[in-house]
Amino acid sequence: MGSSNDYIHIVMVPFMAHGHLIPFLALAKQIHHQTGFNIAIANTPLNIQYLRSTLRRNPIPGIHFLELQFNSSDHGLPPNTENTENLSLDLIGKFFASSVYLKTPFYNLLKDIVKKQSTPPVCVIADVFFGWAVDVANSLNTINIAFSTGGAYGTLAYVSLWTNLPHRRTDNEEFNVPGFPDRCKFHVSQLHEFLRKADGTDLWSKFMQPQILSSFKSFGWLCNTVEEIEPFGLDLLRKYIKSPVWSIGPLLPKSWLINSSAPASVRQHAGKEPGTSPEKCVQWLDMHSDDSVIYISFGSQNTISPSQMMELATGLEKAGKPFVWVIRPPLGFDLKTELKPEWLPEGFEDRMSRNKQGLLVKNWAPQLEILSHRSTGAFLSHCGWNSTMESLSQGVKIIGWPLAAEQAYNSKMLVEEMGVAVELTRGVRSSISSDKVKEVIEMVMGKEGKGRDMKRKAQEIAEHIMAAVKDEGNEKGSSIKALDDFVSTITAARK
Repeated sequence: MGSSNDYIHIVMVPFMAHGHLIPFLALAKQIHHQTGFNIAIANTPLNIQYLRSTLRRNPIPGIHFLELQFNSSDHGLPPNTENTENLSLDLIGKFFASSVYLKTPFYNLLKDIVKKQSTPPVCVIADVFFGWAVDVANSLNTINIAFSTGGAYGTLAYVSLWTNLPHRRTDNEEFNVPGFPDRCKFHVSQLHEFLRKADGTDLWSKFMQPQILSSFKSFGWLCNTVEEIEPFGLDLLRKYIKSPVWSIGPLLPKSWLINSSAPASVRQHAGKEPGTSPEKCVQWLDMHSDDSVIYISFGSQNTISPSQMMELATGLEKAGKPFVWVIRPPLGFDLKTELKPEWLPEGFEDRMSRNKQGLLVKNWAPQLEILSHRSTGAFLSHCGWNSTMESLSQGVKIIGWPLAAEQAYNSKMLVEEMGVAVELTRGVRSSISSDKVKEVIEMVMGKEGKGRDMKRKAQEIAEHIMAAVKDEGNEKGSSIKALDDFVSTITAARK
């Protein structure tokens, strides 16, 4: 298994969305750093361009990028649509369905690699949404590893709900989900509208079911979580898919886990330009006392409705707590447009700026720098897994407002299993009052009772995360050991 400069040990193929591309790149860095393996990441041209741009300042010789041809216009999508970014809800289903057309170009690419190096790569690491990669890997005498960019609990809920559609078999709003014990009842409001309406014959089911079921046939799974923080979810996931699951998270820059005040370039981690300079955010946070600021962000793909935005703003002002809000136009408006004053209470931005209560950041903020700052006390979040891991790694408690994908299951787990979160509301259709916003903020930010308990539990989880990535001589954390075990297992499978 030569390790000459051009031998590709692992070929990765992530789904075409930022929440998948970034963890795959982070995983590639981690495996390369720990093993010296050469890794190729295959994707469509614009996504490869995006991934390359995130490494422009610090290129890594052992990570290669390979293009898969894809023409979105062939699938009824706007030209140059290669990513879920800024894609309207009605086109997202079409986009997912179109991704199966990467199978042939990926097969040809892998075949070329095998021909060139006269031996197959050690393995393929494919997104859970790319179940077709199992057949491709097997046909070229290698193995497929499915990588879930989410946590164990959320991943199991997502794959079981899509493949079993248990909510269709009952008229009750609450129901059991295969793979979970009876005490873990799920509620119909936790399901995204696409899933709620799915019946096995719709566009979404026709994509999700075969891809997820094929992913179950992978040699094993990698999960972006930590053994000590998700023992319950990992146990359930392993029993359900009956395959090895290596928990190798969190896929965050090491410098933030070892020393949270490290001056790492967070912009590179996310690959985006911030709407407000990191320096300005930090200076603003410096003016506030410890654990006093609420950070608000709904992730790179989501926004809330106009009425929800108005009530959230009013509630923040009533609560009187300092906040940093990453704000985008509400639902129904182009996310790239400028923020309009009528979406917020009259004079809101001026008042917040004048009395230093609120900093409104347009589009994107240096999230890890904000979460690791001493003054940040809570994160009002959509509970996307990347954001969740960033928050937990810094010991920051969470106010959940899940919006899509597996976010509601992450929120459920954070509330019920970890005790580090309270859910404010869920989805874009819920009605939310400013008084409820004020009440939840006051409870979570309180120094006694529930607020204090949540903080203690969040700090314990941060300590577990820190310990999991420890790699000093003979002292190895669980995630480092899991990656070692993964590598030795796939290497042995080759022999």
